[in-house]
Formats: sequence, C-alpha cells, structure tokens
Amino acid sequence: MDYINGKDVLPEELLRELQRYVQGKLIYIPKRKNNRAQWGELNGTKEMFKARNHKIYNLYLKGKSIEKLMEKYSLSEESIRKIIANS
Repeated sequence: MDYINGKDVLPEELLRELQRYVQGKLIYIPKRKNNRAQWGELNGTKEMFKARNHKIYNLYLKGKSIEKLMEKYSLSEESIRKIIANS
C-alpha cells in the first residue's frame, strides 16, 4: 500500500474536513465496491476451478462414476453433484 500525502491530492476544503476527525494518522480509503475484483479474479483461482469443474462435468458425461470423480478430485459427493448440476 502506498502512502500519499492528503495535501497533495485532496482539495483544501476536504482536507480540513478530514482533519476534524483525524490528524497526523494514516487512514485507509477503500476502493469503491464496483472497482473491486471478485474472488479469485486476480490470482487465477476462479479460472482454475472453472477449468477443473468443466473437466469433472465432461468426465461425468463420458460415463465416469460420481464415486470415481470423488476419488480423483478429493471432493465430497455433494460437491461433485453440485458441479454437475451447475454445468
């Protein structure tokens, strides 16, 4: 996280208003919700699970049993069934 001096980026009026609440302290200003990445988007986890689930579904369509899929992917029966139902 980078440190930015408020006097360099904020209008003077807003800076004075903030100083009524906080002076000489670091303050974190979060991103707006619509600017935030969703879970797994930045590190590739979301795509990894999507690809895995696609493989599970295709194997199921080719006749692989739920029990074999559970064993292969170390997932519960409920998880495998959810993946199949949502594909």
